Amino acid sequence: MDTMKLRVHSGYDVFNHTAQNVTVEEDKLVNSWFLMSNPGPMLTLLAVYLLFVLKIGPRFMSSRKPFQLKTIMMLYNVFQIFCNSYIVISFLFHTEGHQYLLKHGCQPAEMNTNVLRIDMCVGYWRYTIMKFIDLIDTVFFVLRKKNSHMTFLHVYHHCGMALFSWCCLKYFRGEQGVLLGVMNCGVHVIMYTYYFLAGLGEEMRKRLWWKKYITTIQMGQFCIGLVYIGSLIAFGCNLPRGFSLFWALNLVIFLALFLNFYNRTYSRKPAADTVKPVTPTPDAEKTDKEKAN
Repeated sequence: MDTMKLRVHSGYDVFNHTAQNVTVEEDKLVNSWFLMSNPGPMLTLLAVYLLFVLKIGPRFMSSRKPFQLKTIMMLYNVFQIFCNSYIVISFLFHTEGHQYLLKHGCQPAEMNTNVLRIDMCVGYWRYTIMKFIDLIDTVFFVLRKKNSHMTFLHVYHHCGMALFSWCCLKYFRGEQGVLLGVMNCGVHVIMYTYYFLAGLGEEMRKRLWWKKYITTIQMGQFCIGLVYIGSLIAFGCNLPRGFSLFWALNLVIFLALFLNFYNRTYSRKPAADTVKPVTPTPDAEKTDKEKAN
């Protein structure tokens, strides 16, 4: 019996040591927020999302005509522009928050004792909620029977961003991800502004010459993210090593997938005697979403 207890305690010590390299202590305040109490609701949402967009949705739509969702999608674009702009503007005008990040972005303050830290984490929580709202993009694809748009890049990017942002806030001290979250919201303001303008009609779409630069901006934010993580590690910041590797790996995967999409869509010129169809676009370039259906 004593031998068994010793083995159990030894196993716990090994697990505890490993966990400390991957996560940090949970924050009771963060746990009290919507979706943050435990992984159950978050995983359920992602499971329902995958089940619908990969199985139930396409099967439901197989014998039906595509839904006409132009008005709903235009309102959705406005909602995205407003919410992402709110997060960005709130951060830009929170000058005390900037000072907090400069001081504690590397070595976070104590939990629940710093008002500025709470402000930063609330902002990141709003960003996390937006990543789950982004899943609606794929639902629109399914209901409009744009199955070719539901690429691995699109689904992986949406699931990955929702999962990662949730884990970052709950387990890895959300203030260290605030800067990247604000940057991502800024990118989404540009994206959904483009989608809204393109939805106004063919004449407006002809003037949107900057379409391909949306993907370039996306890739740029991934590169900045890698540099940011590298700087946190280089300066010896209080960031779990396992999380750092997980964070960097996902950014590398995102960058590779978006770079591959960019090369296939914009870098290859069609032959002079043939006309190639436009490549279906992922999250960053949902062309058919813009069209008035």
